[in-house]
Amino acid sequence: QAQLVESGGGLVKTGGSLRLSCQASGRPYSSHFLGWFRQAPGQERVFVAGIRWGTGKTYYADSVKGRFIISRNGAAWTSDLQMNDLQPEDTAIYYCAIDRNGYSTIARDYDSWGQGTQVTVSS
Repeated sequence: QAQLVESGGGLVKTGGSLRLSCQASGRPYSSHFLGWFRQAPGQERVFVAGIRWGTGKTYYADSVKGRFIISRNGAAWTSDLQMNDLQPEDTAIYYCAIDRNGYSTIARDYDSWGQGTQVTVSS
């Protein structure tokens, strides 16, 4: 089971940008789906964006569509989440995770999780 490590979080002002990265310890299989989730204090962990490792097809939550871009680098076993036009409501801990069974937006379907990285957007 791949270990995942996120990086790139931090503090940014409203309208700013951040780029998160997720490094896998092993090569994800083409059938795997890599998702980014976020969890704000007192709230559930929710799907933000995801990508099919094999085809590169991407999926986004409505709340981030047009602002966030997910990508993956098959050779480096990494996924990036470019976050633009950040808003205070984007403040959360961001996690990357892998679902070995393919596409899902449900956190409990995922098998491997990173430790998370904090993103704080100040107004």
